[in-house]
Amino acid sequence: MRFSILALIPVVLAAPAALVAPDAKPVYWLLAGDSTTAPNGGWGDAFLSTIVALGSTGHNRAKSGATTKSFRDGGYWNSLLDGIKQYKNDYRVYVTIQFGHNDQKANSGVNLAQFATNLGVMTDEVVAAGATPILVSPLTRRTFKSGKVVENLANETAIAAQVVKDKSRHYIDLNGASTTYMNAVGQAAADKYNLSPDDRTHLSVWGGVVFARIVGDLLVAAYPDEFNAVTTANATLTAIIKAGKAA
Repeated sequence: MRFSILALIPVVLAAPAALVAPDAKPVYWLLAGDSTTAPNGGWGDAFLSTIVALGSTGHNRAKSGATTKSFRDGGYWNSLLDGIKQYKNDYRVYVTIQFGHNDQKANSGVNLAQFATNLGVMTDEVVAAGATPILVSPLTRRTFKSGKVVENLANETAIAAQVVKDKSRHYIDLNGASTTYMNAVGQAAADKYNLSPDDRTHLSVWGGVVFARIVGDLLVAAYPDEFNAVTTANATLTAIIKAGKAA
């Protein structure tokens, strides 16, 4: 079963923003990552438009093709850190960090040890700047073999989890949750989330909404006291995903 984005709007608006405690600051979200978070192919824009509750806001700073190295070399990381300084007085600032798709490429200039170091340094710098980092394991690709997703981001997922363990940072396992969901719905349904017919990495607009819902639900499940009141619920879509049905 698939729904249009417009069909979900009444459900989203029905979630009361008034649940935020009167003395609690709203949240400013800064999203860092590669094309699977970035505009035009990632979940980030849908997260800001369908998950973030009224009163909170944010900026999708993810960049297509980025690695943990190029995101810094290109000045995007320093710009994000400047954003923390700009917003931290008025908001609780959270920074999602999701890399791996490009770091793993042979020509990336980033080996696995460097990937781990880069993620750790990023989380340290976010804390030093006055915000809370959230490491996000990389969104699964949607290529199947023998009826199951090819899990070709296992190393990057394991490294993100280890960095979090070593540094006691916030973490959600998007790779695990998205892999489970894709295995439940199968290749034909998974292909409906493709940005183009043969692109099983990047997301259509609707695919962005579906995977943003997974991100939002993971955050609320892991840290309800921090995120329940500053995110919008969509019980219908959440139930469909949880049941392993195609949305």
